[in-house]
Amino acid sequence: MIARSFSTSVATRQLVQPPVQVFGVEGRYATALYSAAMKKKSLDAVDKDIKELSGLLKTDPQLKDFLTNPLLSKDLKKEAINSVLAKKNASPLTVNLFGALAENGRLASVDGVLNSFGIIMAAVRGEVICEVTTAKPLDAAMKKDLEASLNAFLKKGESLQLTLKVDPAIIGGMIVSIGDKYADMSMASKIKKFTSLLEQAV
Repeated sequence: MIARSFSTSVATRQLVQPPVQVFGVEGRYATALYSAAMKKKSLDAVDKDIKELSGLLKTDPQLKDFLTNPLLSKDLKKEAINSVLAKKNASPLTVNLFGALAENGRLASVDGVLNSFGIIMAAVRGEVICEVTTAKPLDAAMKKDLEASLNAFLKKGESLQLTLKVDPAIIGGMIVSIGDKYADMSMASKIKKFTSLLEQAV
């Protein structure tokens, strides 16, 4: 069972390590799922399940609210998600994952677990996930220049999976997250640093 697969240090050492490390409780569940799927040679089936469930939780807010509602019992949530998984003919490993999340009261972290597994699978396929946040939308020329710059960080055989986000609160500049690297080059961050320095000087 996934729920027990990382309960001891011995079990942790027996895990098949993914090509990229994911962190936190969500990362541990995702890593355990990846390890179990590799051992059972069911990685493609599990990946398909996770993609479908990620899409379902985005398009069915009622289901997501039900699973993350702290007032509902673990057994009721487990019964509901098992019903959904049965209709989709999900892999037993996927069923085990959600059973473990329900039993351990971790269904509120379901988005984080699914996202962490997605990061692992992207690395398996040689994809490097990159997220760039700017204050205003980039035009086509700026996007092309940005992609060219980011591609320079990639190794042979890797491909860039770029997501662009807009957040006026950063004022200017950009925030870049690529793989396990993070750089805050926003104007808001610089202003915060300058303000802090001025306050210390007073």
